[in-house]
Amino acid sequence: MKHQIVGDVASLPDAAFSHRTLIWWGVLGFILIEGTAFVLAGGSYFFLMNHTTPWPPHRVPPDLLIASCFTALLLLSEIPNVWTDRVAHAERLIPTRIGLAVMTLIGLALIVLRWFEFQHLNIKWDENAYGSIVWALLFLHTVHLLTDWVDTLVLTVFAFIHDLERTHYSDVADNCLYWHFVALAWLPIYGLLYWVPRMLK
Repeated sequence: MKHQIVGDVASLPDAAFSHRTLIWWGVLGFILIEGTAFVLAGGSYFFLMNHTTPWPPHRVPPDLLIASCFTALLLLSEIPNVWTDRVAHAERLIPTRIGLAVMTLIGLALIVLRWFEFQHLNIKWDENAYGSIVWALLFLHTVHLLTDWVDTLVLTVFAFIHDLERTHYSDVADNCLYWHFVALAWLPIYGLLYWVPRMLK
């Protein structure tokens, strides 16, 4: 039996960026799935709000200061995140290492702020339905924050120990993509938890 070669892929690169890699599509799929989870949790928040008067039940919304500091730092983190993405695409080793180290430190600072944020929600998670949904939304975002921070930490350690190849730079770029999601997904949650109760007063 005679076999026919339909295409020679030997000239294709071993690694690539963006939509030309399976990992990028995996990250995008994960973002869509987790984004849906945020939407469902937000819908639950509105459902409970429409069936509870007053809102919040104890009339004391979460404290604004720490959450606002967290939000400001998270938005500012997009500056080094975008820069790290660009130098990774350019396959520049030293700037990529610096960008990863900066993002690791910012992530750690955000985790510390989030710890204090949990202490200033002014309600326990098991006190009532309002407390449960507030803690659930904050917990969901915290899981994503920790997930990306651990990934960034691992990439940072690897980058400082090894010379990076194109496939590693692609991993850095995909990590930056996920950080975009972590930052942007927080904005509607911040609005729900901290500003909706204040607008209803």
